[in-house]
Amino acid sequence: MTPKEVIFTAFDFHKPPRIPVALFGGGMFTMYNTGNSFKSLAEDAKGMANMIISFSKRSFSDIVYVGSGYNNFHASALGGKIRYREIGAPDLEEPLVNTESDLDKLDLERLKDNATVSAIWEATEMVSRAIGDEFVVTATAWGPFTLGAQMFGVEKMMRGTFKSPELAKKIVDFAANLNIEFYSHLADKGIIKMICLADPTASGDLISRKQFENFALPYLQKVTSWAKIKGVKVLVHICGDTSDRLDLFPKMGADCISLDHKVDIARAKSELLGKICFAGNVNPVSVLNNGTPSEVEEMTRRCIETAGLEGGFVLMPGCDIPPTVPIKNVETFVNIAREWKLN
Repeated sequence: MTPKEVIFTAFDFHKPPRIPVALFGGGMFTMYNTGNSFKSLAEDAKGMANMIISFSKRSFSDIVYVGSGYNNFHASALGGKIRYREIGAPDLEEPLVNTESDLDKLDLERLKDNATVSAIWEATEMVSRAIGDEFVVTATAWGPFTLGAQMFGVEKMMRGTFKSPELAKKIVDFAANLNIEFYSHLADKGIIKMICLADPTASGDLISRKQFENFALPYLQKVTSWAKIKGVKVLVHICGDTSDRLDLFPKMGADCISLDHKVDIARAKSELLGKICFAGNVNPVSVLNNGTPSEVEEMTRRCIETAGLEGGFVLMPGCDIPPTVPIKNVETFVNIAREWKLN
């Protein structure tokens, strides 16, 4: 099986010949290890594609992500300004929305006029043409709640779920439409077969189960419903301890949920196996970044033995990895999965 077939077999709850394995995002890691920067490639589709294609040949991941780290550009395309950092992904300088009238002025059509968004679309097509038959090629975006919080301001969104819930919901709904607009360009042309949403602000460390049900889940469902119509699979990652809402994840409509290292993977398996493919969840900092290769091997094997022997599972870090993770540690992590035969 190709890496792509291995991943999608797991998504369908079956047992592939080996353990599927993928990084999550990896934009900062890729930039750091290729000597590039987010700013230098922001409008360079060919450069972005060549970097990703070349780096993918090192076989770090069955899933190849385009645009990882550029997630804030989807909002900035509607009128925001981007601040580049010396290390790390670019940020929005300030929120776009303070009132409902601000939201009404935003035009989704402006997305296609943004040079960076256009570069990501073009780079995704280049990467898909080059390696899409072998690997799952996708583009990344914030999930609706996180994207809405970036547009409104994270602290204001937290307060808004209590003080102005209808406005908060309208903002997150708009963000879901922005997700759909971004991915439609790729799905309608058959460029991608999977979308990838990171929704860290929907974290169990930031919002309660009830807030998740009211302000995050319905809008994830809106995007996944659209994806199903398009015949596109969905991978979602949510940060933090989400143990109190594991039972809600199959209701999202996604094909796979990527779990943070704070979630007990044995508990996740007991609640999710056969209901939704689940992925995770080796600690990206204390193990992959700070550990020795032998420690990486130990924790990776423990994760697989606990969660991954019955299918419906993808080995992943518990979140995006820091740019400084040693290459040897990533190779160890990946090779254990690639060599672990299931059939």
